[in-house]
Amino acid sequence: MADSRRDPVVVIGLGRFGTALSLELAERGTEVLAIDHRPKVVQALSGRLTHIAAADSTDIDALRELGVGEFYRGVVAIGGDLEASILSTSHLVELGVDNIWAKAVTHQHKRILERIGAHHIVLPEHDMGERVAHLVSGRMLDYVEIDDDFALVKTHPPQDIEGVPLGETRLRSRHGVTVVCVKSPGEQFTYATADTVLQYSDVILVAGPIAKVESFAERT
Repeated sequence: MADSRRDPVVVIGLGRFGTALSLELAERGTEVLAIDHRPKVVQALSGRLTHIAAADSTDIDALRELGVGEFYRGVVAIGGDLEASILSTSHLVELGVDNIWAKAVTHQHKRILERIGAHHIVLPEHDMGERVAHLVSGRMLDYVEIDDDFALVKTHPPQDIEGVPLGETRLRSRHGVTVVCVKSPGEQFTYATADTVLQYSDVILVAGPIAKVESFAERT
């Protein structure tokens, strides 16, 4: 089976988000075609990205000439110009790009992108702000929202489950969460089992509905 991480990616829009994404993909060995309408931006990045072009992504013929329709994955990283974002995304849909990611700046923008066919929507500022708010206001060491109502939290175990095998704590029935992994001091993360015994110095990854993992983390 081919490694999908190596499938080429077209990235449209080279602002801070698009540039960081393109460079990170290239660093990971993924072939990237980066497109921006500003020649100065393209020139500045030409030494760091192998495939980069100055083109108007709102012009579908320009995208066709660059072979964008041959890409399996595409990212529209345009945020400030809503018209350009929407048109560029719709062009990727029309050109048959199978897996389209798009940056949105508002929830209304997100809904429009979803309606025209984007498969994945990213709200970088909103998502990062929400994550930091969880970390600042609570006792979590890290927080990742997996879906609309599901999250993965990095935290310490609460006192009432320390020294007891996880299978005896009935966490799932009592609190609606699951301890997925555990990391003891000086060790690497490992999968938690029913026989795992936790100490406060351990770091655990807990999965479950957002409200329940938040409530669980507050008990540490």
